[in-house]
Amino acid sequence: MNDAETLVREFCDAWSKRDPDLLTDYFTEDGVYHNMPMQPLEGHDAIRGFLTGFLAAVTSAEFRMLNVTASDTVVMTERVDAFHLADGKQGAFPVMGIFEVRDGKIAAWRDYFDMAQVTAFLTGA
Repeated sequence: MNDAETLVREFCDAWSKRDPDLLTDYFTEDGVYHNMPMQPLEGHDAIRGFLTGFLAAVTSAEFRMLNVTASDTVVMTERVDAFHLADGKQGAFPVMGIFEVRDGKIAAWRDYFDMAQVTAFLTGA
């Protein structure tokens, strides 16, 4: 396992702590977090703001790694991301993620998933 893969695995495991500051610190100052169905978030303030809002309703989070492949600075993950919400809802979603690592931090993170599935989970529709 190379340094980039180790970093990404640690980051994905850190989601279980549900700490927006901890998660944001994994990113470079100019890092980009892009859930592909949505607009990209650029920089620590935007990333932290999104994570704070999203995680406020989450009582548990787990990224279950199915497959991981890595080069020197790019890590691809096939995962199932599972969440429990404060209102009792539970959901698990298949996700493909691509991470670009620079100087020991995440410079870019792109996740690909079915937005309709996630929206239905969040809204109860």
